[in-house]
Amino acid sequence: MVRSPRRRAALTAVLAAALAVLAPPTAPAAAEQYRCASSVPFTAGTEGYHTFRIPALVRDATGGLLAFAEGRRDSASDTGAIEVVQRRSRDHGCTWGPLTVVSGNGDATAGNPTPVTLPNGDIVLLTVRNGRVSEREIMAGTVAPEDSRRVFVQRSTDAGRTWSPAREITATAKLGHWRWYATGPGHAIVLRHGPHAGRIVVPANHSSAPPAGSPDLGTEQKYYGGHDLLSDDGGRSWRIGFTDDRTDGVVAANETTVAELPDGTLYFNSRDHGTAPGHRVDARSTDGGQSLAAPYRPQPGLVGPRVQGSVLQTVRPDLLLFSGPADPDARRAMTLRASADGGRTWRSAVTVSSAPAAYSDLVQLDGGTVGLLYETGVEGPYETITFRRVPLRSPR
Repeated sequence: MVRSPRRRAALTAVLAAALAVLAPPTAPAAAEQYRCASSVPFTAGTEGYHTFRIPALVRDATGGLLAFAEGRRDSASDTGAIEVVQRRSRDHGCTWGPLTVVSGNGDATAGNPTPVTLPNGDIVLLTVRNGRVSEREIMAGTVAPEDSRRVFVQRSTDAGRTWSPAREITATAKLGHWRWYATGPGHAIVLRHGPHAGRIVVPANHSSAPPAGSPDLGTEQKYYGGHDLLSDDGGRSWRIGFTDDRTDGVVAANETTVAELPDGTLYFNSRDHGTAPGHRVDARSTDGGQSLAAPYRPQPGLVGPRVQGSVLQTVRPDLLLFSGPADPDARRAMTLRASADGGRTWRSAVTVSSAPAAYSDLVQLDGGTVGLLYETGVEGPYETITFRRVPLRSPR
């Protein structure tokens, strides 16, 4: 496609604006305002856990930070004795309090932490559990219902110091023909604009059973699809919003993240397991997550490996951020990408590190800083979950 000079100039201006609002993560402003630029809340081989994975990060109503992760007791495997753990910080992420277990499932799995802070200060946390079975077994439909993926919700009314018992919501959060299921992982959001203000939106994904008579097992990646969960009463009741159940194999949305744009549009961005070029797809909703304005489509501006990512609409209306590895062939080079047009085009803004890196989550710390919680290490990406502060440049 040949673009006109006017179109090229407009696109250049959009990308330049996105680049201009992020400063390097070691910028002096960060050191001046805070006592540290980074910290390590979770380290493999400590606290009785083999590995920590799947970070999620929120800011509580008092300005403190809550970092969540899966504590994997016996190995780095996605299957086995896995608990959702958290650590709290009262000094902007420089130091972290004791590790506490928020959700467990005996010698089986509790994971995919997806937290959100409500306007009244409560923190709602969604997690998913399954028995000592693998994702492949669940997708094949060969496990008992009690061992398949089940959805739970908890609440804290004291900034994460204590949590309510986990309450199962599978009956309203998961359709009967769905098999695999995952919330987030990473933060959920509360809508701030328009007729659905106050609604909780939880990005999620699932796999579907093959149609009757199909020779497929259900383990084929084309059966992955995206959806979201909605609550209009502060997380007390839940329903499914949009669903994307295409099985043509071109797009197969998996782990999903969401941001509310300044005009109230919801921007969904997902890891893709389809055959379309690239590994990211995106979509939009203009009715508060009840439906998609158009189906998921590939997002060529976000080059990287097949991995989870996080999006954050910053307090700057012209700055939507995406965090994820930028190496197309490996989980490494954690990078923040910036968009000045609501996720339609993207440009690399800050390479946080060239080291191995994988899953991540983003949070707005204050008007001039975002926080990044991400998996990274020296030899591999699962050695630590590290917190990093990234300052935003002042508008020019």
